[in-house]
Amino acid sequence: MSVDPIYKTTATATGGRDGSAKSDDGSVDVKLVVPKEMGGPGGVGANPEKLFAAGYSACFLGAMKAVSGKEGVKVPSDATVTAEIGFGPRSEGGYGITADLTVSLPGVDRADGEKLMKAAHEVCPYSNATRGNVDVGLTLA
Repeated sequence: MSVDPIYKTTATATGGRDGSAKSDDGSVDVKLVVPKEMGGPGGVGANPEKLFAAGYSACFLGAMKAVSGKEGVKVPSDATVTAEIGFGPRSEGGYGITADLTVSLPGVDRADGEKLMKAAHEVCPYSNATRGNVDVGLTLA
C-alpha cells in the first residue's frame, strides 16, 4: 500500500500521558491528564483516546460528505458522528483500543443512511488505518 500525502501536519507531546501536546501551528494545544480509571489523577485535560475520538468522528463525518454524491444521499447539516474509544489490555499482551461510531442522520431514510455509513467506512482514513487492527462498531442512530 502506498499513500501520496496531499497534507501533512506535526504535533509534539511532552510528558507522555501526563503532559501536553501541541501542533506545529499552535492551533491544537492541550494539557494531557491520565484518567482515574487508568490510575491517574483525572480532572480537566485530554488524553490520546479523547483526541482519537475527536479526530475519528470528524473524519468519518467528512468521509460521509465525500461519498454522499456518489451514493445519492445528502448529508443533513445537523448530522453528527459520535466516536466512543475504549482502552484496555489485549488478550495477546500489551494494550489496545476499541472504537464504536454512532451516526445520526436526521431525516435520512434508514436504508440510505446505512448505505452512506458503509461507503464512508470504506474511504475514511481512520477506518482504513484501523481496519484489521481494531474492531470498529458502526451504529445508525
